[in-house]
Parts: sequence; structure tokens; C-alpha cells
Amino acid sequence: MFEAARGALSGMRASQLNLRRWQNFRGNRRGWWSLWIFLALFTATLFSELIANDKPVLVRYDGAFYAPVFFDYPETRFGGEFELAADYRDPYLRDLINARGWILWPPVPFSYDTIDYELGVPAPSPPSRRHWLGTDDQARDVLARALYGFRISILFGLALTLLSSIIGVAAGAVQGYFGGLTDLLMQRFIEIWEGLPVLYLLIIMATVIAPGFASLLALMLLFSWTGLVAVVRAEFLRVRNFEYIRAARALGVGDAKIMARHILPNAMVATLTFMPFILSGSVTTLTGLDFLGFGLPAGAPSLGEMLNQGKNNLQAPWLGITGFAVIAVMLSLLVFIGEAVRDAFDPRKLFQ
Repeated sequence: MFEAARGALSGMRASQLNLRRWQNFRGNRRGWWSLWIFLALFTATLFSELIANDKPVLVRYDGAFYAPVFFDYPETRFGGEFELAADYRDPYLRDLINARGWILWPPVPFSYDTIDYELGVPAPSPPSRRHWLGTDDQARDVLARALYGFRISILFGLALTLLSSIIGVAAGAVQGYFGGLTDLLMQRFIEIWEGLPVLYLLIIMATVIAPGFASLLALMLLFSWTGLVAVVRAEFLRVRNFEYIRAARALGVGDAKIMARHILPNAMVATLTFMPFILSGSVTTLTGLDFLGFGLPAGAPSLGEMLNQGKNNLQAPWLGITGFAVIAVMLSLLVFIGEAVRDAFDPRKLFQ
């Protein structure tokens, strides 16, 4: 009964502490609104195929409905002559569909890799009613590439942040909990590893390995996991000799269980505080590699590649301005959210 009462009291205190953290987070108005703006933008870009695509969202033909944005249909399905995939930008096919139905296009009728062969001026073309933010030097819609580029940058940053946090927390926990020779050897290894010229190594590896989302993520993960090791290690070193940890050892509780249940929750406070900044750093690194030409494959929607095009086409300022604006807004929102999370877990503000 005593143990149950103590557990209930501990849970109540944890709930009150989490409520206070949530109130502190909401109290930071800049971070609070930045979170909602970021979630709105990220959610919208998750459905980029419905916003910017060279395939219709919905087609009604001869009484039946089709969703070309999700499925491929042969041209013969709409009265054409060939069994090839339907090209909905072909005037001939559009006339066939409109004769017996209608076509619903997305707001931006271009995908990130769609080349517009009907431009009235040489590419890159300035903003117009056809291309709201203009086109790049390959006649591709800038708005569509910005939408897809925002999405892939955030997804890449989230994946890299999550994986590097898992590895970094595990390494820091092992170092701090066991200490001694284990801590000494791992610390020397991390010092050597962090001293390597990361950017040069990434460039060299990117020239050897075929560029891609997964391969680039694996390469950057090799060097990004050390960011949280020192913070988690310090927390485990501080807590490992507390009386309740010694009591747990005396009762025969295993090391893994002690680390996961009794010490890790304390270390996660600092980890959560640093994660938004790690995310912004991951996005910046990807953008830098894309700008240098060592990032995502050629043709992929990349904000760094857009900045590079802006540098190479100074006569088309909309390229550089668009890339800069998207990256500036993205990183500003992430930094503001990180500041709000830091305030939420700040002990000085929790007990005011």
C-alpha cells in the first residue's frame, strides 16, 4: 500500500511538472505561434502532390472517376490510341476528356521536375500568372520546387535528428553510467572523431557513393551522432551514484533497467532541449551540400540547388530570393521553437 501511494504521489508530481512545462512553452508566444506555423507549412507540403503536380487531381470521364495523381492510366482509357501512360498535358488527350467529362487540376499544374516547353520567354522566366514564382534555368516551376524542397529538407532533418539522437543518447548513457575505462576509451574516440574534417569527408564520400536520400542520410549520420553525447554523459555521471540508484543495484535491478527507467528520463530533458537546434543544423548541412553539388541527386527538389541557380543566374533574382526566403523562414521557425522548448525545461522558470 505504501509503495502504491508513493507511486501515485510521484505520478502526480510528474503531471504537475509537465503541466508547468507546457504552460512555460505556451508562455513563449513567439515559439508557440512558430510551432503552429511550422506545423501548418509542413502539413501542407506533405500533400505537395495535391498542390503542385503535372497530373490532375481528379478526372471524370464517361461517368467514371479517376485519380491520376495516385494511379497511372493508359491513354486508351480516355479514348486515346496508345497503351502508354496518359499525358494529361497533351491538348489532344485533354480535348478527348473534356468532350465526355472534366479535369480537376491542382492549384499549381506543374511538378518539381516538369519542364514547361510553352514558355513565351527564355528560361529562367520571371514570375507570371502561369508560374507564380517564375521558372529556373531548366524551365521548371520555382514554387513547385520550393514546396517539394521544403518537405524533403524537413523529412531529411527529422530522420537525421531522430537517428543521431538515438545513437548519441545510447553512447552517452554507456559512457556516463559505467565510467572508468569504458568512459575513457569512448571519450578519446569521440574526441578524435569530432576532430575529423567532416565537410571534406562528406564531399569525398559523396563523390564515391551514388547520391541519394538514404546514402546521404547514412553518411551524415556517421558524424552527427556526437552532438548529444556530452550532455547525456554528464547527466548519467551526475546521477549514477545517487542513493536510489545504489538501492536499485542492491535490490538486484539490472544495469539496462536502471539506465532506461531511473536515469534516462532525467537525461531526456536536456536532449529534448537540444533537438530543435540539431534539426535546424541538419537542414543547414543538407542545404550547404546541395549548394556545393554534393547533396541530393541531380534534378531532386533541393533548396540548396535553388540557391546555386540564383548564384549562377543573377539576372533572375527570384531564384535566390525564393530560396533564401524559404530557408530563412524554416530556420527561424525552428530556432524560435527551440527557444520555447528550452524555456519550458528551464529549472529556473519551473519553480518560480
